[in-house]
Amino acid sequence: MSKDNWIIDGERISTIPGANVRWDDDRFFVIEHRGKVFRGEILEERFEDRTLRIKVNHREFVIRKEGSLDALIEELGLNKVKVKKLKQLESPMPGRIVSLAVAIGDEVEVGSELLTLEAMKMENVLKSEGVGKVKSIEVNSDQVVDKGQVLISFE
Repeated sequence: MSKDNWIIDGERISTIPGANVRWDDDRFFVIEHRGKVFRGEILEERFEDRTLRIKVNHREFVIRKEGSLDALIEELGLNKVKVKKLKQLESPMPGRIVSLAVAIGDEVEVGSELLTLEAMKMENVLKSEGVGKVKSIEVNSDQVVDKGQVLISFE
């Protein structure tokens, strides 16, 4: 029996054919396997990374069928996401520092909240676009800053 390789929620799984899939329309489907019926729905299609987010019997999964190039891409290390190493955070616009969310020595990850900047009567939360350790904080709360001014430096 031939096996198909799938990545389901990040785990490689080999399947043996035998399940019957019946499509109700382009979004809903029914899987019959060993006398059991599983109802499914495609929640999201992400063509750029060849994944589907599906729901089967009220459980969500992210699935991707392995292709012929996947092993080579993994062997070459091209499947690893590059993460930017932070050096400095500069103010994207003139404004006033409302609050700081980090302290010297804090480790930040992608998406970590760094500070809140008020500009044109709106509060903007500035988040990390990379990883790093806070080396110095160049501003204080309630300080007015110019566009391009260094706010935080990282190691």
